[in-house]
Amino acid sequence: MIVAVACDHGGLTIKSAVVEAVKACGHEVLDLGTHSTERVDYPDFAEKAGLALQQGKADRAVAICSSGVGVCITLNKMKGVYAAICHDTYSAHQGVEHDNMNALCLGGQIIGPQLAYELVTAFLKAGFFNEGRYKQRTDKILAIEKRETRTSE
Repeated sequence: MIVAVACDHGGLTIKSAVVEAVKACGHEVLDLGTHSTERVDYPDFAEKAGLALQQGKADRAVAICSSGVGVCITLNKMKGVYAAICHDTYSAHQGVEHDNMNALCLGGQIIGPQLAYELVTAFLKAGFFNEGRYKQRTDKILAIEKRETRTSE
């Protein structure tokens, strides 16, 4: 699996732990920046992660800003990207299993490197329960997404 990792300057505090967790799970990292503490805008980096998912360059993504909120809002504006802030391991794996989440959002000023590592591990080890009520619910999400796309054009 290829995992896109992107962050702004506020996410650098945990980015190395995220990259380490991806590699420890046996996956490839697509590092989309940033690489310095110079102030940058989180939407630019969240969009890079979302585009990697949309274009098939990544199978999953992890996006980090100071709180996780900004990257989460940005990613959820992108068709086919299903992102959530997870600061507990249950949500990190359950979001994939039940909701087909493909992007994990983290707050670099909210959690530390050890928890980030654990969250990424839980996120990457999970798979979508693509049947029964789980598929029915995600199909409803896709229908909403299609309706919203038509009305916004």
